[in-house]
Amino acid sequence: MYAQVTTVAFSGIEARAVEVQVQVSSGLPAFTIVGLPDKAVAESRERVRSALSAIGLALPPKRITVNLAPADLPKEGSHYDLPIALGLMAASGAIAQDSLEGYCVLGELGLDGTIARVVGGLPAAIGANALGLGLICPDSCGAEAAWASADMTILAPKSILSLINHFKGLQSLSRPEPKVRERSEPLPDLNEIRGQESARRALEVAAAGGHHLLMVGPPGAGKSMLAQRLPSILPPLAPAEMLEVSMVHSLAGALSEGRIGAERPFRAPHHSASMAALVGGGIKPRPGEAALAHLGVLFLDELPEFSPQVLDALRQPIESGEVAIARANHRITYPSRVQLVAAMNPCRCGRAGEPGYACRFGKNCAERYQSRVSGPLIDRIDLHIEVPALGAAALSGPPPKEGSAEVRARVIAARARQAARYEALDAEQVRTNADCPSGLLDEAVALDKAGLALLAEAADRLKLSARGYHRSLKVARTLADLDGRESVGRDHIAEALSYRGETLRQREAA
Repeated sequence: MYAQVTTVAFSGIEARAVEVQVQVSSGLPAFTIVGLPDKAVAESRERVRSALSAIGLALPPKRITVNLAPADLPKEGSHYDLPIALGLMAASGAIAQDSLEGYCVLGELGLDGTIARVVGGLPAAIGANALGLGLICPDSCGAEAAWASADMTILAPKSILSLINHFKGLQSLSRPEPKVRERSEPLPDLNEIRGQESARRALEVAAAGGHHLLMVGPPGAGKSMLAQRLPSILPPLAPAEMLEVSMVHSLAGALSEGRIGAERPFRAPHHSASMAALVGGGIKPRPGEAALAHLGVLFLDELPEFSPQVLDALRQPIESGEVAIARANHRITYPSRVQLVAAMNPCRCGRAGEPGYACRFGKNCAERYQSRVSGPLIDRIDLHIEVPALGAAALSGPPPKEGSAEVRARVIAARARQAARYEALDAEQVRTNADCPSGLLDEAVALDKAGLALLAEAADRLKLSARGYHRSLKVARTLADLDGRESVGRDHIAEALSYRGETLRQREAA
């Protein structure tokens, strides 16, 4: 007696087809699972045995062999429970084999026969739809799976008994409906920021072009407040982007009730985060904060307090837009096109450069503190700004005339210009100026002679690297987009260079 059920194994956000082959043969009673199962898969024997017993079915006293093919692909997770149980039932004649044909199956079984939630419902549904299959998944995963395709057949039972009754025609399982996560509270608004006009301007530029931003200033100057208000001026996710973000969050088990949202993610890990927590990995690789912030904001407060090795691990992801986790027997990639926003104090005591203040950690305090952040990482950040401390007059003054809504309108208009430009250049995969490859810069940035001369002179004086030179061009292109101009002028280059040189001047002064 033989039966076969299709399920999936996850490699990053990709769902790869796995065949669960079940054979019930004569011999001494045994239940063996082969095909590189991990501990969670091996333990499914007892969960399957108890779940079937709970609905009145007992395993036949024969030799049961379950093969997870391809056998050389590592199998991890508890979502193999349901396909193994259904394969056993089909092999023993409890259900018809053809009732499982055309379906991809995943789900964890409880001892009472209920089907529990598993991670990866959305990528599994997208993978099954690409294979031309329907999906059988837990009821709690149905809402996210329904986003894969409106024409896809999806069964989302709460228990294995209700699934059997559906196959036998005793009840009918309706297709789950996709759900959207509604934000319960409004996002923090920019009109709550008093003063800091230059920092507000830099935040708008960063949002318009997707640029990385570094804020340097004393404690209490408002760096964290500014960063927390960046999502309020970012455009909402497009439908395709919503699925990209939700696939990563589904694999991390971070989709509440299977609902996906249109807001861009904002992740702010603590500075004690390990390398695996920040970029992903571990014994069983999982997406880290850099992947969970895909198409959103990764905010690193107190930047020098992070481990230097952890910070340097971010250099490749923020450059390539993906996290690559390599192991001896496999390689996993997660998307990680993030907007990095970092904040730091000028020195350990936080008051370096203030008139009349003598640092209690010595005259080299700022230099030692800032050196914890490597030059190559700083070079990858487009905008470097100083956020000075505010006096009582600024804090007690009237609120700004513009809030997040007005700034967001300009950001959306600037991004629309970028999308139209790169579509005309046959580069639809480029979403923002920050993503523009160097080979397209000459066509994307129409630079006049005065601006080119200024950039060449400043590059020599500031000793800009090739990356810094190109990133200054991208920032200038964003400034022109905010002004609604097709050509990049000298004024745009000058402002872009002012953002590029701030941290360098501070280090020289230290």
